[in-house]
Amino acid sequence: MKTKIIASSLLVATLATGCENPKQAIGTLGGGALGAWAGSTIGSGRGQIVATAVGAVAGALAGGYIGQQLDQADRAKAERTYQSALESSPVGKTAQWRNPDSGNYGTITPVKTYQGPQGYCREFQQTVTIGGRTERAYGTACRQPDGSWQLIQP
Repeated sequence: MKTKIIASSLLVATLATGCENPKQAIGTLGGGALGAWAGSTIGSGRGQIVATAVGAVAGALAGGYIGQQLDQADRAKAERTYQSALESSPVGKTAQWRNPDSGNYGTITPVKTYQGPQGYCREFQQTVTIGGRTERAYGTACRQPDGSWQLIQP
């Protein structure tokens, strides 16, 4: 039941933000997952279900906003860093990107590597700082046949 509520909330929030770029979609999904997890730790019974749904929507909206605020140069620097870190950084080693023109920056830290049904996957933690405001997210990406890394939905 809780999984259906989280999935529905993420879908609604993703549609509400009108994700037009991939980073905004990733921010929306990552923020929604983190918000749902946070909401699920509050209360019990029906109150916990409501808190989970509210957390998912709030997190998705915040994550979508962060993704939208990154300019093209930010996205390019972040994408290069993320792809490189997921491919070759050891677990626990943080990779950083920074755009001196916008002042935005972020990090990615692989925290677990495993072979899953999607192939070679890595769980990671990331931060993105825009205008002095830092957002944190947790996600999983799997290597695609072309060698790129793609975020998988929670």
